[in-house]
Amino acid sequence: MPSPPRRRILVTSALPYANGHIHLGHLVEYIQTDVFVRFQRLRGHECVYVCADDTHGTAIMIRARAEGRSERELIAEMRAAHLADFAGFQVAFDHYGSTDNPANRRLCGEVWQALRTKGLVVSRDVQQLFDATAGTFLADRFVKGTCPRCRAADQYGDTCEQCGATYSPADLVDPVSTLSGTRPEVRSAEHLFVTIEALHGFLAEWTRSSGAIDPRIANYLAGHFLGEPLRDWDVSRPAPYFGFEIPDAPGHYWYVWFDAPIGYLAATAEWCEAHDQTLESWWGRGGDGTPAEIHHVIGKDIVYFHTLFWPAMLEAAGLALPTKVRVHGFLTVNGQKMSKSRGTFVLARTWLDHVDPTALRYYYASKLSGGIDDLDLNLDEFLAKVNADLVGKVVNLASRTARWLEPTGLAATYPDDGGLFAQAAADGAEIAAAYEDGDFARAMRAIMLAADRANAYVDAEQPWKLAKQGPEAAGRLRDVASVALNLFRQIAVYLAPVLPGLAEQAGALVGGPIRSWDESQTPLAGLPVAPFTPLMKRIERSQIDAVLAASKGPEPEPTTPGGSSMDATPTADSGEALAAEPLAATCTIDDFTKVDLRVARIVAAEEVPEAKKLLKLTISLGGDATRTVFAGIKGFHEPAALVGRLVVVVANLAPRQMKFGLSEGMVVAASGAGAAGVYLLSPDSGALPGMRLH
Repeated sequence: MPSPPRRRILVTSALPYANGHIHLGHLVEYIQTDVFVRFQRLRGHECVYVCADDTHGTAIMIRARAEGRSERELIAEMRAAHLADFAGFQVAFDHYGSTDNPANRRLCGEVWQALRTKGLVVSRDVQQLFDATAGTFLADRFVKGTCPRCRAADQYGDTCEQCGATYSPADLVDPVSTLSGTRPEVRSAEHLFVTIEALHGFLAEWTRSSGAIDPRIANYLAGHFLGEPLRDWDVSRPAPYFGFEIPDAPGHYWYVWFDAPIGYLAATAEWCEAHDQTLESWWGRGGDGTPAEIHHVIGKDIVYFHTLFWPAMLEAAGLALPTKVRVHGFLTVNGQKMSKSRGTFVLARTWLDHVDPTALRYYYASKLSGGIDDLDLNLDEFLAKVNADLVGKVVNLASRTARWLEPTGLAATYPDDGGLFAQAAADGAEIAAAYEDGDFARAMRAIMLAADRANAYVDAEQPWKLAKQGPEAAGRLRDVASVALNLFRQIAVYLAPVLPGLAEQAGALVGGPIRSWDESQTPLAGLPVAPFTPLMKRIERSQIDAVLAASKGPEPEPTTPGGSSMDATPTADSGEALAAEPLAATCTIDDFTKVDLRVARIVAAEEVPEAKKLLKLTISLGGDATRTVFAGIKGFHEPAALVGRLVVVVANLAPRQMKFGLSEGMVVAASGAGAAGVYLLSPDSGALPGMRLH
């Protein structure tokens, strides 16, 4: 398999906020990015991974004030904690900066001047919420209330988590300050805005045809934002505020969402300075040599900023636009939102104290599809999968055979293995393509199939029996063990982006450090084999229990009167829902079997503008079998977040002609008395479209 042309790739993750510690939800993104970067390097490409702490804003200022120290003391402490957590999970940055540094201040000024020069900055007085008790204007995330668009309660002051609407805190219905619990005052203050509507045509074209954005995200942007004039973006905050004061507007500070993405530029500039390169060579639009690719990895909650506002800033500043914006979903634990009361809001440090981080890297990789589906950390499945795949399949190959090669080393020529090594080598192209697409789950499945074939070979050859047959079987024993150890190292090469520690151990055992993807293509022969040392231990249930116990604590108090916190413990077991809607009359099994329930995948989702409750869904039952379903879930589910999700549908429901079109089925969901939403039913991991529910 020939090596591809060498590429120059710059990769970023969203900047973690310096106001909190890293938790398992954050790690979905950073592990995903690290795997992608390690894969690109293994393929021989120049790949640079930069990130930084996001350090500015009211939240940092308020916390520092409460703790009696300066903001910079606080962010220095959090930086050290973040870097220690990332290192524990083998997330390796080429440069990890901060948004509170001279490089970022300088680049913010340059981008700002470009916006000014193009006439894209305007000033106007705005009505802003002020907490008289706390003595400060309230940043978006310090206000909660009812969404002005879908009327969902307990939403933050910038974006609704239910419908995806963006707005200002003053737009909230019944706003409440999260700092004091009081109703804020409305005060007038001058703000500076970037008028990205002037770039509407560019953004519509770029999101649709650049290839940087998943078509599902592009459709979401077109339906929710680009179909109407784009709102001016408020990019300043009045004092008091921890951040950079705007040079040509004294008393005004750049809002954190202005200087945070510019932190990508600053981190690149600092790395370039240390490596005798130029920022222009990575973020410029011209220049000599191989053009650079820019890949952003983000969560679906910040799609708007990275696909509309950030490209608008780059375009205005004459800088390179992202090659790819890779969007992932959220993390749930045991099918539910992470919760302190259940012990499932787990900090990275807590996990590191009790469980091998390698195991989590593999589990995440086995679940990441490259799409925007949410990822569920099912702890029972985690235990079973990690122990079966990594310990039972991969490590087992070496542990069962390496000791017989310590005296002699590998066979002088690679033995006949029935085509096993060649078959796995041929799989390398498919595995590489899956890594490139971010579909790590597909890559892991292909790798584990190779591990299954290798273990079947060992089981059939039974080297432990050959070892008992004495000198006459020594040659055959050496051949079988040489095959097994080569297959193990080949698998270690494929797993190296996910399990860099295992790759190091495999290299130390035989063949030396793994540095190239091409090492998966040719078996080794005639080399010494080091004494075998244990590579990985089984994860025990007691370790998981220890993590949950250490993470368990009280839920935060509600931040709005009569409302519930984001992680509030559900009251579904109270019996209220059942009392409100008693069980239906009994039916026979024959009655039940008349209802054909099938697993389906949502391949498109869009609003029906003239309908108050309906979303139009296109579902796939597998292959070319698709249907249109109108579902009454508008206001409870964001269309873009539904695309790619597996659901359950009533597949044999008679089609119904509606005002908006023909509905060809029904999506199964739960709701009831006192419920805060409509909850779609999802099948367990591994289910496929078209499967019938029994």
